[in-house]
Amino acid sequence: MINDLKEEIGKVWQELSLLQEKQALQTVCLKGINIYQKCFLAFPELKTYHEASEHCISLGGTLSIPRNIEENDSLYKYVQKSVENVAEVWIGANDLLNEGTWADATGSTVSFKNWESDITGQPDGKTQENCAAFSATANGKWFDANCRVQKPFVCEFNIA
Repeated sequence: MINDLKEEIGKVWQELSLLQEKQALQTVCLKGINIYQKCFLAFPELKTYHEASEHCISLGGTLSIPRNIEENDSLYKYVQKSVENVAEVWIGANDLLNEGTWADATGSTVSFKNWESDITGQPDGKTQENCAAFSATANGKWFDANCRVQKPFVCEFNIA
């Protein structure tokens, strides 16, 4: 009987923890924008790519990575409104492990890309620029950049 009670208390604690996580995520999403079952939240403070990634992870998310042109366009509009006077923000794509193969925070290959290829021929940094930045001034086009440069960033949180 005592073991059954302990088991039930454990289940209640798990449910309570899950509800607390959902509530915290909803609070975060009230400050950001919901796009296609994801919440995006911009941070204007400057961080390196790795610092920005760690910050997003500490909040239960990852650096944002648009999965299609609609997400990219929505993110562009959001970044323009929420991060003033900024040219670029970090997003969650890099080719640190394999030059030329862009991956997200999980290590999965990024299938959608929106490189600025017409004017500057992005990505053009080879091994010197291994992290992706999203342009707030070039219609949401992507640029590769040195990961140690400090930029604002956008985190994403799955809310599905």
